[in-house]
Amino acid sequence: MKRLVLVVLIVPLLAACGGKKDVKKVSEDSKLATEAFAVAEALKDAYTRKDIAAIEKNTTKEGLQAVSRTVRSFDSADLSFTPAWVEIEDGTVHLNVSWKGTWKRGSAVTEERGMAVFVMKGRPLRVDAILRANPFRHPE
Repeated sequence: MKRLVLVVLIVPLLAACGGKKDVKKVSEDSKLATEAFAVAEALKDAYTRKDIAAIEKNTTKEGLQAVSRTVRSFDSADLSFTPAWVEIEDGTVHLNVSWKGTWKRGSAVTEERGMAVFVMKGRPLRVDAILRANPFRHPE
């Protein structure tokens, strides 16, 4: 009798658990957003290392101008990006990033923060413009 009660309780429980779970495919938008995060991080790392070749690799011609025309001299920089929002429309990605930075030039230390929008285009994605508070224009 106890076995029968156990079987009656366990069988519905096992049936409710189901079988294999369906694996959902990653959407194209999700792939684009992940790629945009990676491009922004690569650009940030290239900037802090002052690696012009890597900056060129991750920007379009217009994007390179947006970064290089605003760069100020510094001895060292520490930037952190926190992605806030991604908008994807007709192959253009707008990545909203909250950023904090510390720049050292000689004995002077500058701390800034802001919200930037990286406009990315192409395949692979490259930064085409930086809107709002460009983190690469500091220290001022």
